[in-house]
Amino acid sequence: MNDYIELRIYATPCSEEITDLLAAFLVDEGYESFIPDTEGLTAFVRSETFSAERVKSVIENFPIPIDLSFKSNLVVGQDWNEEWEKNYFKPIVIAGKCVVHSTFHTDVPHAEYDIVIDPRMAFGTGHHSTTNLMMSYLIDIDLMGKRVYDVGAGTAILSILAYKRGAGKVTGIEIDPPAWENAIDNIRLNNAEMDMLLGDATLLPSGEEADVLMANINRNIIVADLPRYTAAVKPGGTVLLSGFYEEDIPVVADVAMSLGLELKETRSDLGWVAVRFVKKSHV
Repeated sequence: MNDYIELRIYATPCSEEITDLLAAFLVDEGYESFIPDTEGLTAFVRSETFSAERVKSVIENFPIPIDLSFKSNLVVGQDWNEEWEKNYFKPIVIAGKCVVHSTFHTDVPHAEYDIVIDPRMAFGTGHHSTTNLMMSYLIDIDLMGKRVYDVGAGTAILSILAYKRGAGKVTGIEIDPPAWENAIDNIRLNNAEMDMLLGDATLLPSGEEADVLMANINRNIIVADLPRYTAAVKPGGTVLLSGFYEEDIPVVADVAMSLGLELKETRSDLGWVAVRFVKKSHV
């Protein structure tokens, strides 16, 4: 079991915009999970990654003039499922059609698609806006028999939903070994037949193979890896992206369109956004 640092940031005043911005900055520092509340944000990072100086830098360079303070606490490796059960993870229904719950939940709503996730410290329970938005796309688009890639799969929640919606072949890619192990466990829990690779976007095929490619990571990684995403998708194929804010859409869209992707739709929640691109057919 991994040791983590529990970082607590207090914000005065506090709002969803504040906690979302803090989470966005901390993602770039390696933080994996976030629990916002009315007084601030609790975030978790592996102990070897934690830097108090980097946290101070995030606070000092925060773009909104508010009072921010923090404290940190070592959380020795433990049963993270128990911690999620006691404190954070509750069953959730997405778009009225998909329920996400864990093995420890007993009062689970009925839905057309039932997904079991034991998240430990991996990102992706459906509660964050980005995951929720990406799942709403997967519920709405045709996946029957499609070839799907999920880059930065986290808990594998998106891959599992794609499988349950009839995708022909699904491959998840996750760079973090503990998250990859968690994804493998979740795939087994859902009896999903799919591949789960350990690595980054360099594992994507160079040929146009995917009907659907999705990445819920962060803006900087997405922008850097968009050429690989595009190369892996068939003409007419779909690219679903999230993990960034509405104001980041022009940055992502400019790169995407320069690579032959056409912006078709955006969905947003609490300032976060998910976008749907389609790869243009060859001329």
